Amino acid sequence: MSATRITVSATINAPLEKVWERYTAPDHITKWNFASADWQCPWAKNDLKVGGKYAARMEAKDGSFGFEFEGIYDVVKVNEELSYTMADGRKATNLFKANGAQTLVETTFDAESENSAEMQKGGWQAILDNFKKYAEAS
Repeated sequence: MSATRITVSATINAPLEKVWERYTAPDHITKWNFASADWQCPWAKNDLKVGGKYAARMEAKDGSFGFEFEGIYDVVKVNEELSYTMADGRKATNLFKANGAQTLVETTFDAESENSAEMQKGGWQAILDNFKKYAEAS
């Protein structure tokens, strides 16, 4: 198990309740859960309770590569926190903090050992930035 923890964050120009809904509803997740325009998220499932499962398919639009990302929730506090354990045992925590008409979303996760920490941080940040763009526009 890697001891490296990585944090990414974004300030969303939208109220907390809207940000939470856009972040957790499968119909919304499929519209933002990818790092670049040449990727997609064809489906997502989200059983939003402790012990519930989150799962989403992420794949290149050209079909060259894809994978399913999943985790089991350890903590679900509506409009505050989502923490989960990924299939490989790594942990991640998403915190949601209201600040007037804005919401800070902060994700901290255990790095995996195959890719550099910088690459992982860049990928997770790109997904969060895509979420910000989607949440602010929708």
